[in-house]
Formats: sequence, structure tokens, C-alpha cells
Amino acid sequence: MTSRSSGTPQHIVLNKPYGVLSKFTDSADRPTLADYVGVPHVYPAGRLDMDSEGLLLLTSDGGLAARLTSPSFKVPKVYWVQVERIPDESALLRLRTGVQIKGRWTRPAKVQLLTEEPLVHSRSVPIRVRKSVPTAWLRMEIAEGLNRQIRRMTAQVGHPTLRIIRVAIGTIQLGRLLPGEWRVLGLGEVQQLQELHK
Repeated sequence: MTSRSSGTPQHIVLNKPYGVLSKFTDSADRPTLADYVGVPHVYPAGRLDMDSEGLLLLTSDGGLAARLTSPSFKVPKVYWVQVERIPDESALLRLRTGVQIKGRWTRPAKVQLLTEEPLVHSRSVPIRVRKSVPTAWLRMEIAEGLNRQIRRMTAQVGHPTLRIIRVAIGTIQLGRLLPGEWRVLGLGEVQQLQELHK
């Protein structure tokens, strides 16, 4: 998938907004990446669910995309996750050691209960809030990408997910990009990505 326009692979980081599909076309005319990124011949390396937000890497380098999304390379991905109620140590331990989803065990995750709410942008569709139910933010790092994995993991330990924002893939950080904004990766960042799977 090398860019035909220049011969040089293109690599872009997008802050995918809530409610946007991780693809460029949709037969149902729902919001897609094409509404935000006009760079030709780049494709998402992995995906974020329509109702998840944050860092999405787009690249014209098909080999790099395949390696970044392959479970065998165990590329770490970091998320801020807002859940219902405050998880206790028992729930956190279960997330850290792995839970069973559809007959298979997840790999251990790095999970931290954040003591302060992270600085996040307001969402186009606010989360559902129940006044009698407190919420908490977790920092979760996983190295696999099962379908709706984080939502299923937190639900399994009794803490349904309300909001997910991916903030890092390997060494690449979301940084200060606003929802819908994107930037081109620097040469050093690309080299760091390539080093992840060596």
C-alpha cells in the first residue's frame, strides 16, 4: 500500500472522534475517516470501534500496518477508560491477570486506577450518567486487539465501560490533537514504530 503519489510511505496520527467509523467509505452514509483525512492511499493500522475515540494510526505502508496489528508482535496500546463505579483491588487484579471472553482468556493487562480524572475533551454525545452511580477512570495497556476487548473485560469484572479513549500505540502518543485533528508522524516516530516489531 505504498503511496503512488510520491513513492514514500505516509504515516498519520488522527484523533478519531466518537461516532466515526474506522474506514473511508460506508454504504449507510455514516461518518467515516474521509470526513477528516484527505490524504490519498492511507489506511488504518487496526481500528477503533465507532463508539471509541482517540489515536488511530493511518499508513500507506501495508507491511507496517500488518505488523502493528498482528497479535504475535504484542505492540502495546494504552487507553483511558471510564467505567461505572470504583473498581476495588479484586477487580483490578482480575483485569491484570486476564479474564475469559467468549471461551478464551485475555492476556494480562497493565491496569491503573487513576486518582484524578484525565483532561479529556467533551464528547459529541455525552455519556449516560446516573446520579446514584459514581464513575472512575482507568489507564489500561493491552497488547492484543480482540473485538470490543476492553468493554468486555470491564463488564466481566462488574464495571461497564462508559467511554474509551486510546492515547498511545507503542511510542506514538495522541498528545494535544483535538477530536478530528491529525498530524504527520516525524521520521524519528516512524523509526520507533519500526523498531517495535524487530
